[in-house]
Amino acid sequence: MNLADYRYIVIEGPIGAGKTSLARRLAARLGSGLLLERPAENPFLEKFYEDIPRYALSTQLFFLFQRANQLQELAQIDMFDNTTVSDFMLDKDPLFARLTLSDPEYDLYRKIYNHLQPKAPLPDLVIYLQAAPSTLVERVKRRASAFENRISEDYLRQLADSYTRFFHQYEDAPVMIINSENLNFADRQEDFDLLLQQVEQMRGPREYFNFGA
Repeated sequence: MNLADYRYIVIEGPIGAGKTSLARRLAARLGSGLLLERPAENPFLEKFYEDIPRYALSTQLFFLFQRANQLQELAQIDMFDNTTVSDFMLDKDPLFARLTLSDPEYDLYRKIYNHLQPKAPLPDLVIYLQAAPSTLVERVKRRASAFENRISEDYLRQLADSYTRFFHQYEDAPVMIINSENLNFADRQEDFDLLLQQVEQMRGPREYFNFGA
């Protein structure tokens, strides 16, 4: 499938995987719309990384409402005339919730999630970026965000494992799984070109590429 034929492409992966950088570059290449998470708007996020048990529910609910509103806007776009690249999918929201919430909080979260019944168009393609937890930590620290520097390697390891389990069962859209350990899509043109080539050569509903190992 030619890259220009995709209407809705989602880049996913744990914190530090490089999904936002890739989404920006891919959207620029396609001249497409860009739908990004907006973590800076979450007033609870900085406190969350200081005290996860205390602020997990408020942080998660803010993100749930924010993402649901963003995807409502996306649903109103004519997907036949406009390509959109996004760095998140709502389906992964419960993944974060299950990782950080207590059982009673998670039950409340699920009730709210089910009541909202957030809907989004199915992606034509999901690009799922993987990397080792130690690499994720290094990339997060390199971004020099004051509150992100408090993220522990243990949390990122649990998050990466949760993503692996999620995408092992995910069958709603074609998925290209990429080990981004040795890749830099933001700064290396050859890495970005290689990714585009693999996308256009994709034949099955699920493919895995391990570049530069």
